Amino acid sequence: MHSLFGISKHIDVDTISFKTQSASEKIVKRDWYVIDATDLVLGRLASQVAHKLMGKNKPYYTPSFDCGDYVIVINSEKIQLTGNKWDAKSYIRHTGYPGGQREVKARALNAKKPNDLIEIAVKGMLPKTKLGRAMFKKLFVYAGNEHPHAAQKPQSFNI
Repeated sequence: MHSLFGISKHIDVDTISFKTQSASEKIVKRDWYVIDATDLVLGRLASQVAHKLMGKNKPYYTPSFDCGDYVIVINSEKIQLTGNKWDAKSYIRHTGYPGGQREVKARALNAKKPNDLIEIAVKGMLPKTKLGRAMFKKLFVYAGNEHPHAAQKPQSFNI
């Protein structure tokens, strides 16, 4: 019974139409997207890629299920950073041995391993669980203009 200003009115609602659809292997359709990273800002690119990998652009997004798409990023060496980040931003890792902390600046990392800039940024935006690791495996980053995934017929995605 619904009461509005003392007037009781019975609302008959078809509850079947309000059921939430959860993702499952039957429902999920994974697409392939290719993104050209030329002159794109790293963080803005990474957030869009993470969004696609998690499947948040789909109406049946379920946080506990991997319903994301495959993403190919080309021209990773032509990525841009804003401000003074090329010289100020540092990436720290540890070898696992005493005194084994290593630090490398963004400019040096881009010169040596241009794919790592994008991979590190995207990995930091994904969940830190088994599900996040499964999502990360659907990301393919290439330094050049070529990629070996032509058979999957990836769609172009502009940011």
